[in-house]
Amino acid sequence: MQPETLIQKSDNWQDMRSAFRWPQPRFYNIAEQICERWARVYPDRLALTYLQSDGSIKNYSYGQLSRASSRLANALAAHGLKRGDRCAVLLPQTPETILTHLACYKLGAIAVPLFTLFGEDGLQFRLGNSGAMALVTDGASLPKILNIRDDLPALQAIYSIDQRESGVLDFWQELDKAADTIDCAVTSPDDPAFISYTSGTTGPPKGALHGHRVLLGHLPGVETHHNFLPQKGDRLWTPADWAWMGGLTNVMMPALNYGVPLVAHRMAKFDPEHAFWLMEKLEVRNVFLPPTALKLMRQATIKPVNLRSVGSGGEALGAELLDWGREKFGTTINEFYGQTECNLVLGNSHTVFAPRDGSTGKAVPGSDVAILDGAGNELPIGEIGEIAIKRGVPQMFLGYWQQSEKTADKFVGEWLRTGDEGSRDEDGYFHFSARQDDVITSSGYRIGPSEIEDCLAAHADVSMAAVIGVPDPVRTEIIKAFVVVAKGKANEALKTELIERVRTRISPHVAPREIEFIDALPMTATGKIMRRELKKQT
Repeated sequence: MQPETLIQKSDNWQDMRSAFRWPQPRFYNIAEQICERWARVYPDRLALTYLQSDGSIKNYSYGQLSRASSRLANALAAHGLKRGDRCAVLLPQTPETILTHLACYKLGAIAVPLFTLFGEDGLQFRLGNSGAMALVTDGASLPKILNIRDDLPALQAIYSIDQRESGVLDFWQELDKAADTIDCAVTSPDDPAFISYTSGTTGPPKGALHGHRVLLGHLPGVETHHNFLPQKGDRLWTPADWAWMGGLTNVMMPALNYGVPLVAHRMAKFDPEHAFWLMEKLEVRNVFLPPTALKLMRQATIKPVNLRSVGSGGEALGAELLDWGREKFGTTINEFYGQTECNLVLGNSHTVFAPRDGSTGKAVPGSDVAILDGAGNELPIGEIGEIAIKRGVPQMFLGYWQQSEKTADKFVGEWLRTGDEGSRDEDGYFHFSARQDDVITSSGYRIGPSEIEDCLAAHADVSMAAVIGVPDPVRTEIIKAFVVVAKGKANEALKTELIERVRTRISPHVAPREIEFIDALPMTATGKIMRRELKKQT
């Protein structure tokens, strides 16, 4: 069995877009796609390489994942989990994370991936909002769950993969009791598969409910930004947590879907030198590296590693970071764009077209993207407006969990509004500017922070930078930059140098009028700068 691809490979991007047609399956189940169909034909095929915390390596075949996930599905069913019920996954990158997702999809249940660094309040909100009746976790996160358990009446069964506790089910012991076969639920592409909670840039987090079709929808973007994945010898890894769309639907699910060996590793805190070591040790050829990881890796003194493809998305990359990537990885980083509600709609594929400085790429085959004004009308080439995605793509969410009004507010006509500012040039390249609530209005100019931040972060003495607007009675707002120093001294001379750098390299009207040195920038769990938190400090 050869991996099926959706893109007809070409050296012309527009030809690929014109030739593309979405498959229209009557039935579609993620567990069937990423595991069962492989296990039936090639049960011994390598699916997962798990680098454990003690440095030992354990491999898993598709047959092993199939049997173990069927045992878990039977165990969960015995404790009451059924079609449509929610099961939370509070685990880092471990085999048990994959098994729980597979078991949920086999039952027709809805997975709720949760980030292990969430505190008790964050977990209580998401578990309570989703009404999760089962949860799989580990000893590191178990105390948080036990502390809030009494406030979660729907939560009936808690499984721990590595620690026994009164009232908590032993994950592997429960699997040992169960049969290793189960009929996979017959699901349509539109049947719900998982709830992914947004970072909550405005208001409390919202649960984006995705159907089984979400996997299908990600495949064109994955194939293209990994330079036509899969190819012989490919092996895929990301440091991004599988609780987020970037780790789950950009890496974990697509790798298993294509029969590409997936690398898993717990990394309690991102270590750039360890990341380089891991990629070389495990012969990784394809990676998704969030911009924050790339910026930290750029500070490490380490020899290059040869990769076939590198994807990145979440924050805009600068030209200097792309140049550094070519030197360190032996390939051009393909930047892409999407969000929790609808991911991988824009992207680069440097083997087809040259990336353009400041651009997050072109519309991926199968997706239509436009720039709209406040009334929902398409804007001309070059004008800045809101990035919007046309309905009808399978990676678009079904709606916000139990929030129909919020779902309706997300759309204008046939377009999903992203809340991101950007523009499109005459060649079809899209340029991300800023979140709408991050746009700075100064002396009549609308200024996005990304370009300024890239310029500051490219300075040899700067690790990271964030830019916000500060109220000003004359200019409406003035530009203030928060800078994390990588080396050297945080002094007035450096402030002057950085201001002049922006003034000469970009434009005087976007040069910061204030610079504040800071030890670390506030970030979301997905590594995006929380500029609203910086605004609260001013």
